[in-house]
Amino acid sequence: MLLERADVPALDAVAHLGGLQAQEPQEPFTGLWSRLRSFEPAALCDLLTERRVVRTHLMRRTVHLLAAEDVLAWRARHNAMLRQRVLGVYRRELEGVDLDELAAAGREVLADGEPRSMAELARAVADRWPEPGARPLGEMLVAGVLTMVQLPPRGLWRTKAGVRNALVSSWLGREIDPLPADGSDPVGQTLVRRYLAAYGPAATADVRAWSGLAGLPAAVSAVREELVSFRDERGRELLDLPDAPRPDADTPAPVRFLPAFDNAILGYDDRTRIIDDAHRGLSVTGARVVLVDGRVAATWDVDAETDTVTVTLLGPFSRADRTAVAEEGRELAAFLSEGASHRVRVVASPG
Repeated sequence: MLLERADVPALDAVAHLGGLQAQEPQEPFTGLWSRLRSFEPAALCDLLTERRVVRTHLMRRTVHLLAAEDVLAWRARHNAMLRQRVLGVYRRELEGVDLDELAAAGREVLADGEPRSMAELARAVADRWPEPGARPLGEMLVAGVLTMVQLPPRGLWRTKAGVRNALVSSWLGREIDPLPADGSDPVGQTLVRRYLAAYGPAATADVRAWSGLAGLPAAVSAVREELVSFRDERGRELLDLPDAPRPDADTPAPVRFLPAFDNAILGYDDRTRIIDDAHRGLSVTGARVVLVDGRVAATWDVDAETDTVTVTLLGPFSRADRTAVAEEGRELAAFLSEGASHRVRVVASPG
């Protein structure tokens, strides 16, 4: 959706993208503005308050904004990964804690239907497990052993709000779909197809980097006959859906402003396809970036007091590219300020 803004509802865009990374609550609005024609922030706010999209930990154990139906269908497939990633940080602190018992204790606390912050939830079970400390207990509860969502007003347009967590079953009115008893992996196969629909052609390593799931080779094998394959410049196999769009390499790509942690960058193991190795660190530090001809060429930020978008170039720019960046930056400033500003500054990198 970056070559040409799409004329589709916000919910369809969120689903097509397999969710938008959203630990920074305002970033998905820019991600959708850059991809949708005439996007209105109120549309996404309505989806959140109507419980049609939710904020939850999923891919890579990061907070994503996802269609509610995808969370219900996909979460069980991510459960083991989510637990292991929390343990990867707090294994020593959580040693000796029975995670099933911890989950049961958390559900008991939340049985009253009241949302809680991570700290509140951790304190409620700390008497039973005093040794780990609040942070390890809290992170395992909200991101590992319980299926939880972050409730509005967090994530609403131009709104600052703390995190309040509730069980998916309470917020959406039903439990997540269980994994098949026969050991098959229909969710894994769906994830492969959905990833390729948004981000293909891509290697199996890219699917793993996006999802955080290591156990997808069998899913790839199961759908391989549905796919077409190519070789990249290094000889790696790239897979794609047969009817997916694959524009010619000479197709001009317009300037696009991406939010922090956009999956157009983080959703690949080989990020050199969109960002030079010299600037790869920007993709993990939360820098907002500007695409010029489909590649990261600048970073951007906005001054909350003046509503001025500042673009910092990462290298030499032609006059035409600089003009195009400034024009798109003015449109972004107007979007973020609700029409109050069209101010943009384009500056060279201090390095």
